[in-house]
Amino acid sequence: MKILLDTCALLWWTLDPEKLSETCLESLNQAESLWVSSISIWELGIKVRNKKLQLPLSFENYVKKLQQLKTLEILPVDLSIWLGNLALNWEHRDPADRVIVATAKQLNAHIVTSDRLILDYYAKIISV
Repeated sequence: MKILLDTCALLWWTLDPEKLSETCLESLNQAESLWVSSISIWELGIKVRNKKLQLPLSFENYVKKLQQLKTLEILPVDLSIWLGNLALNWEHRDPADRVIVATAKQLNAHIVTSDRLILDYYAKIISV
């Protein structure tokens, strides 16, 4: 199974895995591909900078640790994903959520999320 983590799922998986269900953790452990969009890194950086999120280590060190994980690939947001974002027939205005959904559609991947708006729009979901 191909899996794309949304921003909250990335945080929980890496820093607080008890928040994830056993089924979700099992899916992550068995994934053939495990990805996160680079827009999630941007979103976390904005939240840290604006003091809406505190990490147990510096943001820069957190990103370095993510880059060192052999099981996770951080995907760039390229032109095809931006175009896919614009093509979504979805009124949701959050740019990160739109990019995550567009990326998952392009990769034919499941999304790990607890976001109700994503859950209601995208069919291939693994609930946290």
